[in-house]
Amino acid sequence: MIASALTPRTDEPASSLLGTLAAERASGALSTESGIVYLAAGHVVHVESALTPDVGDLLTHSGALAADGWWQAIDQAGRGCRVGRQLVDSGHLAAGALELCHLGALFDAAYFVLAHDGPALRFRPGVAHWLGAVRPVAVDTVLRESRRRRELLHRIWPDPAVDLAPLARVRTDTVELPARRGRTLAQVDGVRTAAQIAAALACRTFHTLVELRRLAAAGLIAPVPPAPASAAPGPVSRPAPPDEPDTALLRRLLHALEAL
Repeated sequence: MIASALTPRTDEPASSLLGTLAAERASGALSTESGIVYLAAGHVVHVESALTPDVGDLLTHSGALAADGWWQAIDQAGRGCRVGRQLVDSGHLAAGALELCHLGALFDAAYFVLAHDGPALRFRPGVAHWLGAVRPVAVDTVLRESRRRRELLHRIWPDPAVDLAPLARVRTDTVELPARRGRTLAQVDGVRTAAQIAAALACRTFHTLVELRRLAAAGLIAPVPPAPASAAPGPVSRPAPPDEPDTALLRRLLHALEAL
């Protein structure tokens, strides 16, 4: 079985390895540089990335669920990996609302985890996510949706730097824009990335990426160029860099563990 034979790091693309794990009906966690894919019996049950808001962020920031209800569910059912089930059984959330939010978060995170189809880091057999299985999705469906999203964003604006780099306004004149695009543009400040803008708006990251790429295509925003390699002598005051994906993900997991 490939689940028990994997070395800590492999050169096999994540998409290819996911296909193999699906065929073997494997259960566990597949880690990449951008996040983690959780499998149960060969199906994707959750995807987590520090570049996208998680289910709890989406539910609480949108007002669909009180923060107290979210952390109470983690406290009561996190150890048994049944947080989603607990939210529904306790009456805090309707099953349909949870499924809709979970699928949105899953496909959002999968886009980043599979965006460049880099190598998988490792597979940990038997590891389950504390949310629990909400609505398992076939691996082929996840791969197909991730590819569709990449192609759609490329058609809008072909520069993928918009997805990850801090973004700045190119023009300051007033432009008539649809409401959602206008709200997205208002968050562009030369510091925030697409993921940070999505979190500020309590919006799914992919929807935010669509608006940001449209703004880039209209010549209204652009990625902030990286700082030159050679810096002037003497101390220079710099803003604190954003968390690396692994650091932000560890912080999120730490909050969940503290709640337990």
